[in-house]
Amino acid sequence: MPEGPSVRKFQLLTSPFVGQVVVKVGGSTRKINVNYLNSLRLQDSQVHGKNLYLAFVASKGTLGRTAGETGLQREAASGASSAQGCASEEQPQAEELLELQNSRSEPPDGAEGPSNWLHFHFGLFGSIRANEFSRANKANKKGDWKDPAPRLVLHFESGGFLVFYNCRMQWISSPRADPASDILSVEFHRGQALDALRAPRPICYTLLDQRYFSGLGNIIKNEILYLAKIHPLTPGSLLALSDLEQLLDCAVQFSSAWLHSKLRGAGLHPQIYQKEQCPLGHAVTKGTLGPLGGLKRLTWWCPQCQPEVL
Repeated sequence: MPEGPSVRKFQLLTSPFVGQVVVKVGGSTRKINVNYLNSLRLQDSQVHGKNLYLAFVASKGTLGRTAGETGLQREAASGASSAQGCASEEQPQAEELLELQNSRSEPPDGAEGPSNWLHFHFGLFGSIRANEFSRANKANKKGDWKDPAPRLVLHFESGGFLVFYNCRMQWISSPRADPASDILSVEFHRGQALDALRAPRPICYTLLDQRYFSGLGNIIKNEILYLAKIHPLTPGSLLALSDLEQLLDCAVQFSSAWLHSKLRGAGLHPQIYQKEQCPLGHAVTKGTLGPLGGLKRLTWWCPQCQPEVL
């Protein structure tokens, strides 16, 4: 699924539409009633880790409707009747369930404040496009060239539009975000992150804990462990403070560099992720690693460049 740098780019795509009124809606989602978004104004756009939040309010020209009626209150009222019809749609994968547990948004409980927020959590290959639709770049298993179906399309008064693909949506009263844990936030708290890394469990497990490293995903995990020359199964408690600080530097610098690369339209050139050899020509080991009873993730490492700590 998209990691922090990708969702930051998605947020930047939505920013030019802030202040504009939605004039037409579409999309395949049944998790929300897309018609509620008609005539609402996009008031704000925020990002936290792998989550995007859009705030909508009633526009001045909207009669007989309030933001509360069109968002949380009406969704909550219709939730019981629509739950059965939507049960088979957009089922989250194991990875999404784990991350949602670690970054759970508060449930819809009525409007609190001047705006309603739509929370987006993106699945595998989830994306946002501005003023264009995604086109098929290869045939599907049936041999058909079928364009991806958007979950939500928002047309704005300026003539522009936003298209959302493979994402889960939910009305919430306000974003639940802790900038101190967001690796791309200026408020990222290094001390809190270092404390988490010192835990006596494999370092690769801690790095994917969104409570402390929001936005850090499997690609970033693999790359920064190689850059810091740390074996993924090394318990954080066995590493020197200088090693943990270097790993943290790699996390912030790599994530920022990846974001800037995305904004330039350049691709990612991983050194270890999905590679058979490291940049020094050593054979790479591939394994599925994760906590007991938790999500297991594919991990690549170089046994020579990232030796085990005994």
